Amino acid sequence: MTRPLLLIDVDGPLNPYAAKPFRRPEGYLTHRMRPTGWEQSWQKPLRVWLNPSHGPALRALPFDLVWCTTWAAEANKWIAPQIGLESLPVIEWPQGAARDRTSDDPTFWKTRHVVAWARGRAFAWIDDDIDDVDRRFVANHHDAPALLHHVSPRLGLLKPDFETLASWAAGLSPTV
Repeated sequence: MTRPLLLIDVDGPLNPYAAKPFRRPEGYLTHRMRPTGWEQSWQKPLRVWLNPSHGPALRALPFDLVWCTTWAAEANKWIAPQIGLESLPVIEWPQGAARDRTSDDPTFWKTRHVVAWARGRAFAWIDDDIDDVDRRFVANHHDAPALLHHVSPRLGLLKPDFETLASWAAGLSPTV
């Protein structure tokens, strides 16, 4: 059986950026980073909150892990080492792909690319920007099982999120 993919967004699920600005969530450590776009000496480094227990918890899930984030390959440099993950495959976004939802296309900008990238393979996707519009799109355009799991950007990944992911994977047919 091929393991399902777990597509991981950084900001929201791993970095609860919307938490109270001066109150780091319990279990998280503060990191100052200068990814692409933050290299200027006059810019304050980007504050990122990461929980070191998330790496082992993600590795323990029955998934093949993949970055699904605007951090792109830089997630392997800046995020993975801080939470104890090895270098992961990355979904690369087409140039200029990021955009807001519009009335002409209300899906999240990542959704169509995720479906194309998964190529019919079962996946779970954790992100703070997915909603029912994206779930309907995936259901109508992806033939394999898919779980689009919203994670609060104020809270980040919590124990119930890991339980949901594990339960979903356990419920997959052995032929998936």
